[in-house]
Amino acid sequence: MKNKQATIDDIALLAGVSVRTVSRVINHSSKVGEATRKRVLQIIEDLSYQPNAQARGLAGGRSFLLGMIYDNPDALYIDEDQRGVLSVCRSLGYELVVHPCDMQSDSLIVEAVGFCSHSKLDGVIILPPVSENNDLAGALGKAQINYVRLASVALDKAENVVISNDRSAAAAMAEHLVELGHRRIGYITGPMGMKSSQERLDGFCDELQKLGHKPSEDMIVNGAYTYESGIECSRALLENPDPPTAIFASNDEMAVGTIRTAREMSLNLPEDLSVAGFDDSKLAQKSYPTLTTIRRPVQEMAGLATAKLIASIDGRNEDARVMNMVTPFIVPRDSTTAIK
Repeated sequence: MKNKQATIDDIALLAGVSVRTVSRVINHSSKVGEATRKRVLQIIEDLSYQPNAQARGLAGGRSFLLGMIYDNPDALYIDEDQRGVLSVCRSLGYELVVHPCDMQSDSLIVEAVGFCSHSKLDGVIILPPVSENNDLAGALGKAQINYVRLASVALDKAENVVISNDRSAAAAMAEHLVELGHRRIGYITGPMGMKSSQERLDGFCDELQKLGHKPSEDMIVNGAYTYESGIECSRALLENPDPPTAIFASNDEMAVGTIRTAREMSLNLPEDLSVAGFDDSKLAQKSYPTLTTIRRPVQEMAGLATAKLIASIDGRNEDARVMNMVTPFIVPRDSTTAIK
């Protein structure tokens, strides 16, 4: 076996069992006796055998393919999600197929269900904002397609969702900026049709209210989670006759757009203006000054969603039904400072 990669047929021959039995062992099937299982696993280890999806699928009629459906303008966010999914897929022998979509399309549901069926997926992970479409989730369930949604609220049963507590994170940022002495704080929302945008806005405004600093309507502008909208919205805030001393943008791309606007207006950061973001994407560490932001563990969430999805596929219902909620947290950097 030194000169060629071992195959499932080699394992079966040496173990004195059928190829299907080897596949069942690899697939953690309960239909194999313990002595046989140990013998097959020992041979697999001795030969450094790496099972492929086709071989593993023999026992359970699976493809060992997972899908990821998304429609999000933030390419960095998608990249982080993909890395998180793949980290679990690789360890468990699954492969990933991605499907960008147009969530405004009238044919979204038909296309998404068709993608899962035609690709013979074992399950699918749905990213926000597409994950907020309850009709899509219902159609997937009706088609008996395993799915897990990433969201900022509990949109579904525990086995079908991983939650990021964006509301509490935005509240923490409001408190942080107030502790630095800021009272006139601008806020740039995401698209208001998205639940994450509403959760972050509500968390921010509710916390300011609790701290005795009612948010001013002229200090809240609607963005689109894009760099360009950050530039446009921050300019509107900074051209206000009574401009803010700090701006909290509800994602990092808009925060970096805000930094650009401030520089174009000859403002010194953070002395003249503190800027904060949300997500802790790669942009946050590469901007100048480095960006104070909220670290949302995107890769961790995607990994949890993948593990939950595979647990459902395996029939490990107790594992799948564990409610997964992550709480983002503040990462202070150079773009914010106390008012002197």
